[in-house]
Amino acid sequence: MKLIIASGNKGKVREYKELLQDCGFDEVLSLKDAGITCEPEETGSTFEENAAIKARALFELIKGTGAAALADDSGLEVDALDGEPGVYSARWLGLNDDKAKNDELIRRLEGKTGSERSARFVCVIHFIKADGSEITVRGECEGEIGFEPLGENGFGYDPIFMFGDRSFAQIGAEEKNAVSHRGKALRKLVSELTD
Repeated sequence: MKLIIASGNKGKVREYKELLQDCGFDEVLSLKDAGITCEPEETGSTFEENAAIKARALFELIKGTGAAALADDSGLEVDALDGEPGVYSARWLGLNDDKAKNDELIRRLEGKTGSERSARFVCVIHFIKADGSEITVRGECEGEIGFEPLGENGFGYDPIFMFGDRSFAQIGAEEKNAVSHRGKALRKLVSELTD
């Protein structure tokens, strides 16, 4: 069974391939791998809406090929910032550079400690089977925003998202997949697909 992921984010696609390798998909392809260009405007105000927009746009392009489509929308919600950056995590404040976004987030939380730095990663996956039926699942991982970037693994906000005493960028792929928002959402999806 072939699955096309509506993403060009190499880190995200790598995580999906690792998490899906034992789930019956003999081919897991990124948009680039599949030779597809699909960039719908993310006009939703929730992770659920944006994931559905992306999955449906991709499915329109591959309908009838026997492939399934998967899209997610994920991001970081910081309680002290009223849930920002939220659905705008990838393009927060118009910044395209991960380091710039992380530095700004740390700056905005200056003087805050402990639970005042609470945050969560959220991932919503929208999956469309080859027959057109749709599944939506959500996963969350609670943590805190650190005081400085730590670690070399991961991408995006991983270096400043503290899970216990380590950042997501200090945790190996296997452990991260077991606790991450994406891992939790994907396990829910796998459960739905195998029921």
